[in-house]
Amino acid sequence: MTEVRFGLDTFGDMTQGADGEPVPAAQVIRDVVEQAVVADRLGVDAFGIGEHHRADFAVSAPDVVLAAIASRTERIMLGTAVTVISSDDPVRVYEHFATLDALSSGRAEITLGRGSFTESYPLFGYDLADYEVLSAEKIELFARLRGEGPVTWEGTVRGPLRGQQVYPKTESGGVSTWLGVGGSPESVIRAAELGIPLMLAIIGGDPARFAPFADLYRRALAEYGRAELPVGVHSPGYVAATDDDAREQLFPHFKAQRDRIGRDRGWPPVTRGQYESEIARGSLYVGSPETVAEKIARTVQTLGLSRFDLKYSNGPMPHDQLVRCIELYATEVIPRVRRLLEA
Repeated sequence: MTEVRFGLDTFGDMTQGADGEPVPAAQVIRDVVEQAVVADRLGVDAFGIGEHHRADFAVSAPDVVLAAIASRTERIMLGTAVTVISSDDPVRVYEHFATLDALSSGRAEITLGRGSFTESYPLFGYDLADYEVLSAEKIELFARLRGEGPVTWEGTVRGPLRGQQVYPKTESGGVSTWLGVGGSPESVIRAAELGIPLMLAIIGGDPARFAPFADLYRRALAEYGRAELPVGVHSPGYVAATDDDAREQLFPHFKAQRDRIGRDRGWPPVTRGQYESEIARGSLYVGSPETVAEKIARTVQTLGLSRFDLKYSNGPMPHDQLVRCIELYATEVIPRVRRLLEA
């Protein structure tokens, strides 16, 4: 089986202190840097930060935070989860991540996507009516930029490029890139057509239901005459000493986050039964190191993954609990998963 790499993702959720009081966004951002330093020290393969433009998440500029992390880490890959390419300029995004690649000595990676929220579109002056074309054209342009040669490109959402180049050039010849997909077959095929590794964002339901997407991607790669490329999964979870500890510690924070998002989207409040069901049969990797490792191993085997990223931040959980989750994931979960996959 292909070697599997393991990462951690965070959206920089606004947290609370031990006293239950909200922590300022500036401190949350500094805490995210510290969490990445712990992950690097303990041997986690990758650390990803999501881009959001809302009050419940502190990070709107992941590349800046990742640059700070690069200066304090040595080996961990540094990426996004995701970069909302549809409401940004691909040329500037490529420049930023080529610069991050230089600062980190080749450890930069980016996951392109449309994001789970739409606040960035009006914030940066884009019409949501252009949602699909913005995504398709900007991902295509970014794919062209990855070659780091002269680019000629023309679309409808920005000015054309005529044999222009983007600087700085990376030492490896291109920024490592994934395409984040939530459940659109068209996006899966687009990733194969452009030759970009696929990152499946599985945030609910049985992970096995995404097997057809992984299979579709591999078939499409073959039809486009491309070699096999990695498939990864990003899913939420939390690790504590025991199953009961993990469930009890996470639930109030998970519910607070989901209910806040649900109010914006017209969803009913999350019940304890729904939470427990998602842990038991869905894509919520919560429990002891043994439980979480077994569930991750099943997902890796079912989907044929090369990468699994645990989104360890889920609501306003205090920094010290998040650090403990990172420690257990790095020192107990990952080694267990590797042993299970080798068995």
